[in-house]
This record gives sequence, C-alpha cells and structure tokens, in this order.
Amino acid sequence: MRTRPDVIDTVQIDGHEVHLDEHGFLIDPEEWTREVAEALAAKLGIPMTTDHWDVIGFMRDFLAEHGIAADARFVFRFLDERAEKQGITGRDLFFRLFPYGYVGQACKIAGMRQPRAWSTG
Repeated sequence: MRTRPDVIDTVQIDGHEVHLDEHGFLIDPEEWTREVAEALAAKLGIPMTTDHWDVIGFMRDFLAEHGIAADARFVFRFLDERAEKQGITGRDLFFRLFPYGYVGQACKIAGMRQPRAWSTG
C-alpha cells in the first residue's frame, strides 16, 4: 500500500464526505458504506448484482479480519464453487463481474486503499 497519495479529492456521497486519491481509491477504508460502493460502481459502469455484493462482502470481511486486502487468488477461490455450477472457474466468473480487474474495479468498489502493486492471479 502507498503511504500517502499525491492528490486527495473530497466528494459528497449520500450526505457524507468521502476522500479519494487521484485514482479513485478511498483514502480511509472506514469511510466505506454500501452507498459509497454503489456510487463508485456506477462511476465504473458496474451494475451491482448479488454476485458483485458477495465478492465485495468477502473482501470487506477479509479486510476486517486480517487488516489487509485479500489477494485476488483468495477472491477467485471464494467464487470457485458458484462458478463451477456455470462450468467456469472462479477467476473467469470474477472477470465477468469485474472485467477491468481486481485492482481497477473490485478494490475501488470495496473501499480498499490503492495497492502499490498487485497480482491478479
């Protein structure tokens, strides 16, 4: 994770101030709410479905439990069982849900800070 972003933007979402870095990531994951996630998803062109919310919930729970964002491979494994029912892998399902990737879409919507570098599996 970066220690300090170069630019901080303050936006109003659902009556709350939210602070984003220059790439649209939350500065403080504690500012995340479902309304923030919906606003960020809309900006990214992601229509939130139950599968999307399940992924976001998994990521938020992992952050709360471990104090760090889940690596993409954990999210892919989380999706494996439901993906198998569709004849695909968890990774394939993930990229159907978030076509521009783990960092570019899922981490932003889930309220994660921008990672320095990340493997998408």
